[in-house]
Amino acid sequence: MPVSGRWSRAHCRDRRLTGRLAAVRVLNFYSSVFADQLRRGRKTATIRLGDKSHKYHKNECVLVTIGYQHSPRERIFQAVIDQVEVKRVRDLSPREIEHDNPEFRRVDEMVHFLEQIYGRKVSMDDTVTVVRFSQIIETPPEQLRDRIHGLGGARN
Repeated sequence: MPVSGRWSRAHCRDRRLTGRLAAVRVLNFYSSVFADQLRRGRKTATIRLGDKSHKYHKNECVLVTIGYQHSPRERIFQAVIDQVEVKRVRDLSPREIEHDNPEFRRVDEMVHFLEQIYGRKVSMDDTVTVVRFSQIIETPPEQLRDRIHGLGGARN
């Protein structure tokens, strides 16, 4: 589950640059278990061990992938980072934990999971980075497009 610190060769359309392509970071997941959760919008965050605030920034475009280092990776979708927050494990909220893994709610479950991923003991005093992201949808369905643009709702 660790994230590569290098800029990838992946690209993301940047409308401000008149359609030119801009380099983006890759937010990679090692387990294919997450692919379904990501595609269904059930996983909208990742909790990474350590302070990763230097790697990820709010409003940054990232390419979400699944695969192992030095192996082919599957592109899942492009996303925008909504929030990056550094905190102690003990301060993780049930909601943050659920956004990372819909099966968990408790800090002790998250600690056990992080220990499996990182292969080391994780304490309540360890620092983690919560990265919240939203999938970028190229052509949203009409109802979603209306909601995004603030159309519909109450009528006079």
